[in-house]
Amino acid sequence: MGTGVQGHKWPQHKVTSWPLTSPVIGLNICTLIRRNPGPATMALINSIADRSDDMRSWRHALHQHPELGYEEVWTSDFIAEKLTGFGIEVHRGMGKTGVVGVLRGQGDSRRAIGLRADIDALPIHELNEFEHASKIPGKMHACGHDGHTTMLLGAAQYLAETRNFDGTVFFIFQPAEEGGGGGLAMIEDGLFDQFDMQTVWGMHNWPSMDKGVAGIHDGVCMANADTFEMQLIGRGGHAAQPHMTIDPIPCGAAIVQALQTIVGRRVSPVDAAVVSVTLFQAGSAHNVIPDNVTIAGTARSFKAETRQLLEDSIRDISETTAAAHGCGIEFTWHGGYPATVNHAAEAGRAADVMATILGDDRIDRDVEPSLGGEDFAYMLQEKPGAYIWLGSGPAPADGMLHGARFDFNDEVLPLGATYWARLVESELPR
Repeated sequence: MGTGVQGHKWPQHKVTSWPLTSPVIGLNICTLIRRNPGPATMALINSIADRSDDMRSWRHALHQHPELGYEEVWTSDFIAEKLTGFGIEVHRGMGKTGVVGVLRGQGDSRRAIGLRADIDALPIHELNEFEHASKIPGKMHACGHDGHTTMLLGAAQYLAETRNFDGTVFFIFQPAEEGGGGGLAMIEDGLFDQFDMQTVWGMHNWPSMDKGVAGIHDGVCMANADTFEMQLIGRGGHAAQPHMTIDPIPCGAAIVQALQTIVGRRVSPVDAAVVSVTLFQAGSAHNVIPDNVTIAGTARSFKAETRQLLEDSIRDISETTAAAHGCGIEFTWHGGYPATVNHAAEAGRAADVMATILGDDRIDRDVEPSLGGEDFAYMLQEKPGAYIWLGSGPAPADGMLHGARFDFNDEVLPLGATYWARLVESELPR
């Protein structure tokens, strides 16, 4: 493990300062940037900034060819071809479609770090009409994983040319982040056994924060992300004869209403949690009471005890309400991604590195966490490390993460690549 930024001398590479003229807005559902430092400059590595057009073309190609979790064959081929062209050792097939690049620097240090980017897309039909829009109906890069992949490739190219570090870098291109648990799949396939790294690092674009701003958390940054579903079993019949049926629809409606009381009445008001019902399916005709109702949703939390409380409460309310309405119930709880928790020392060093690029007044070191989920959590359970948010906005209201009009902001590609490169040079100093 390196000594971090403090006292470290950066290698003598030219940098480019890019002006930022927009004030920091920094507002989203869960995040408030508490400063408005005004105009600033970004200290980008010059050779990375000079390749902005190349990185943009890579990102656009990835955006045009979105692939869902564990289906990222074209994407993995693209990544492997680029890494091979940079002279980087390539390993494939971990987590089915994952790619790991291995680059050794100068010197004989056994220190090693892992840099992770997610590569999968979402099952969303893109509504953008620009030239690089998705070519695959019903699939799009609506979360910026095309940008994450590109930024890591940009850093890999620079580091392969300079090798101004002492140790080994593992470039981890991970499949199936969007609900498929690709991070865990790579670990189970031997990621940390085959590639012996001391720390692991992640980054996500954040379009509700302005470009030129970054946020990092000392501790939890993303939530436990669990799901539930239930089948309510009644007895259908004619809509004009409800007394001859056991109607599961009012039962389901009562359950949905009651679930909304959990956060307000069972969770501590100083804690944070979300219970959202996102699916309610019933019936096939206006004059028929159905036999069954299907309800599903998600529960989010930060603390382990709150996570258990949500599961117990949702199950209890659903089962007792079903019994009160005379319905049967089949309830299933799916434990999803655990909370993503940064390690304090690594979070501090990540923030220090980004501060050398953006300035300390543009780093929020105490940003509020998000109730979104992230399977980088599994990697942070195995190795020390940190996950940083990179401002990529401002974005329009209909252009946020997981929206059909989202598009990654190409202007932050050289910034993200510069961060990765500086992090390596800081963690693995010569």
